Formats: sequence, structure tokens, C-alpha cells
Amino acid sequence: MPTALAASDLPAGGVRRRAALAVVVVLLCGLVLGLAYANKARCAGAPFDRDGRSTVFDVIKDSDVCYSDIQFLWLGRDINEHVFPYVSGGITDGGALVGGAVEYPVLSGVLMWLGAVGAHNDADFLRYSALLLAPFALLTAWMLARLAGSAALLWAAGPPLVLYAFHNWELPVVCTAVGAVYVMSAPTRYSVRTRGILAAVLLGLGFCLKLYPGIFVLPLLAYVLTGGVDPKGRERGPDIRGALLTAAAAVGTVVAVNLPFALVGYEGWRASITFQQLRQADITTNSIWYWGLRPMFGPDARSETAFQHAVTVASPLLVLAAFALAMWLGWKRYLTIGVFPWVGVSGAMLCGFLLFHKVHSPQYTLWLVPFLVLLEVPWWLIGSYLVADAAIGIGVFRYFYSMGAGTSVEQMENIVQFGVWGRASLLVVLFFVFLWALPRGYRSASPPVARSDPRDLVPVV
Repeated sequence: MPTALAASDLPAGGVRRRAALAVVVVLLCGLVLGLAYANKARCAGAPFDRDGRSTVFDVIKDSDVCYSDIQFLWLGRDINEHVFPYVSGGITDGGALVGGAVEYPVLSGVLMWLGAVGAHNDADFLRYSALLLAPFALLTAWMLARLAGSAALLWAAGPPLVLYAFHNWELPVVCTAVGAVYVMSAPTRYSVRTRGILAAVLLGLGFCLKLYPGIFVLPLLAYVLTGGVDPKGRERGPDIRGALLTAAAAVGTVVAVNLPFALVGYEGWRASITFQQLRQADITTNSIWYWGLRPMFGPDARSETAFQHAVTVASPLLVLAAFALAMWLGWKRYLTIGVFPWVGVSGAMLCGFLLFHKVHSPQYTLWLVPFLVLLEVPWWLIGSYLVADAAIGIGVFRYFYSMGAGTSVEQMENIVQFGVWGRASLLVVLFFVFLWALPRGYRSASPPVARSDPRDLVPVV
């Protein structure tokens, strides 16, 4: 269903203002991306060692909070050797990736390889990767501005973009997720089924970048199945064929992208999955598991093994339970209003994933920001989340620096724990807020409609 007013819902003057605003948002986003790159580039530059690593990187990456996975992974994944990913790689018994294998899905691996073309050191790799990733952020800014108006400034000029734009390869996957919402919202001249199929393709591509957009396919299917929204308020029956075609589009996209890699180099392709399965909930994962559950176990190796086993079992079960709860509440909402709130349910499912997954890297905030833009989340709640996020995004690196320098860590550990638990509690709140939120700007721009008119239910997402 639409998550915001489409251009056809606005008067001519409103369309022109929305278009002008989109240009301003994109330009501002470009300036902020420049700041984001400058922030990370403080860790990169001559002199370099024989492997092309900036010698300053290990000295200031934590103290100056300029660390990025992009620069770090110049070494250790054969990126510096320009090895095409997956096709000749694998994973050792100790969990080390070798021969070009990387820990991310195949499209992210290809982007990593492309960013290294022509690079001779980690500074080149960071710069070329930033140039490769930036257009995705700009496109996301444009789509959000068209959908949600000035709220898109939260994406284009907010702290998360400065901190995380070039921390990892998140910008393309966020673009695919927002693109799916845009497709379902803007080109309303096409049927819900057609738009659902195209959105499913985009979510499938997102799955091949960083997995998480794949979870949005389920609420999208429910939306297509229930017929979406008819602007004229006509009753429509369940579209079983449309839902099946939408599911097939998502699955077909994932298979089409992954199959060539699996056939050419199965071990290298499978290594990325194995690596994530083996990853443990430790001090680097920023999750509630390490800070909340780990202290309940002893300090010895046997207790560590028991802790990791508990996380391996509990984390996926709780993630799935959160998904089921979001879908159930979304379905109850559908039975009440006649429209399945697929965007709100998607946002709630993402909250469940971020809360219970064993890894919660700081840059995952970029995944959440579009939902804060698209839906009417109170600004005080958004501000609170950004404060907690900054405590993690900045504090965790200062915490690592304090540990490495042998100085007192108590203050920085308190800041990190504030971020972990503040972020976790706010994710619980956002889980329910997303399910009942209206799209940004709908209240002020929509014409009055009788309460008995089904069009009054359109914006509930």
C-alpha cells in the first residue's frame, strides 16, 4: 500500500514544491556524503606499508573514530590482490576466509571487488568505494523526499549518514528497500500485482546485498494477497495469483543472482554463509546478548561455549517470534481497517531482527532510518534513538581505544552500555509504533473523507 502521498494525490503546486524539495534534499545529501568521506579518510593516506595499508590506520582508527570496514577489509579477503570473490575461495576449519571469499552476500562481494579495481592501497579502495556507493545514497534521498517531503532530511543530513555512509557497504541495500516502497507507492497507474512483482525483485536484489530486505517479502505478499488499496474504494477479493507471482519474483531473483556463483565456486559461495553461522556474540557485536546474557555465565572456556550455544538457539527463535508477532498484529490491523500495513509490519520485523540478532553493528542504523522518515514516528523518539545510536557509534571505538591504551574504561563502558540498552528499549517501542503509524505528511495534506469511506484507510501502514 502507499506509505505516503503519491504525486497524483497532491495539487499541482504541491507537486512542484515536492520536486523542488527533492532537489534540495539530494544536493544536501551530496554535501553530507562529502563530510562522511572526509571523516573516514582521516584514517587513510600515505605513508603505506608494503601491503598498501595506511600506517596511520591502526594508530588512530579507534581514538579518532575514523574506522571503516571498507578500509579494514582491504587486507584479509584478497581484495588487495584483486581476486574476484567467491569463485576460488573457501573457509578454513578455524573460520578464516581465504581465496577471495568474503562474508557478505554475492552482490556486496562484487561491489567490494569493483571498488578495488585500480586501487593500489587502502586509501584508494576507500575513495573508489565511496564513489561507487554514493549514488545509492543520493537516489535513496530523492525517493524519500518524493515520498515523505522534508522528513527526508533525516536521511540526507542526519548523523547516521555522516557516521556510517562509508563504514560498510550498506547504501545499496538501503536503496533497494526504499525502492520497493517507492514502487508500491508512486506509480499507482499500475496494478498492485504488477507493482508487487517489481518490488519483490528489488527486495530480492537487496537480499543478495545484505539479506535483511528479504524479510519484507512476507508482509509484501500479505499486502498483494489482500488486494492492496483501491483509490476508488471498491471491494476486491484475495489475489492469490498475484501473491504467488510476487513470491516467485523474489525467489527467482535470489536464485538467478546466486546460482552462477554457486555453480562456478560452491565452496567460496557457501563460505559466506558458514562464516556468519560461526560468528560469535562477543564484545565487537554490540548486542544485548553479550552485554546482558554473557555476565550470567562464568569466565572459563566451558562457560563461554555454553553462552555461545545459548545464543545460537535463542537468537533465531526470538527473531522468528518477533516476525510472527509483527505479522499477526499486522493481520489484526488488516481485519480492522481493510488494508494490510505492509510497510509498518516490515519496520516492526526489522526492529525484531535488530533487537535479537547476535550481531548489531552500528551501521545497521542506516537500515532503520528510512522507516523513521516514511512513518509518523514522534520526533522525540527519533532524537532519543539517535542519541543512543551515537553512544554506540562513537563510544564503542573510544572504548576499544581505552582498552588498548590500558587506561580506565569505566566511563566509556557506561556510555556503550547506555547505547546498547537505550537502543534496545527504543527498538521495542518502535516495533509497536511502526505498526500503527501513518505516513509522513498525510494528516496535513489529505482531503477530508467520510469515516465510512474506504479511502480513509489508505494511509494506514
